[in-house]
Amino acid sequence: MRATITLGEDARALTRRALRAISYAFLVTGIMAIAYASCAVTYRYFYQGVQTSKFERVVASPGPHVIEPAAIADGGVIGEIEVPRLGLKAIVVQGDSEKLLRRAVGHLPETALPGQAGNIALAGHRDGLFRPLRNVRSGDTITLRTQDRKFQYQVEWTAIVPPTEVQVIQPTIEPSLTLVTCYPFYYVGAAPKRFIVRARKIAVSEQTPSAP
Repeated sequence: MRATITLGEDARALTRRALRAISYAFLVTGIMAIAYASCAVTYRYFYQGVQTSKFERVVASPGPHVIEPAAIADGGVIGEIEVPRLGLKAIVVQGDSEKLLRRAVGHLPETALPGQAGNIALAGHRDGLFRPLRNVRSGDTITLRTQDRKFQYQVEWTAIVPPTEVQVIQPTIEPSLTLVTCYPFYYVGAAPKRFIVRARKIAVSEQTPSAP
């Protein structure tokens, strides 16, 4: 009987130790996840701040600032996107790799660039710079600024599509802007669908640099 009781107590003690070890492991994992997310957010805000300052200095300086499309390297700054009603404002870079989208809005290289005919497609993370798009609606104004010009667009429609629906980024006859992010916005893990915002160009104007 004594041996049976001892074995039972040992089993319970072992179970308690195992549960304690598991809880510690979850705690450490949680702390690491929070630290990683915090670092990612901090880095994104830092990058956006630095690049916005550089972009504004270039725009404010006199002289032509036209960049040839072939000269825009992967990760190079194209301009800035803003949706005033949503409080969305972000630097746009060339490329759509995971590394680039962690810090900026990315231009899909196979689509038109600002100033070119066709469909400009930009991608952003649903839990990052494109989170405000969850509240977008038809009629919203989108401004896309480059170093020399300002393009204004008006939202025409939104759609939820599967990732395989690439038709939304195909060339268009009319000058268009397409924003792409994952959907649902609050989905845990890899989101299964894509949220699309399509806007048409309504105006274009020259940037007005300040006098030297």
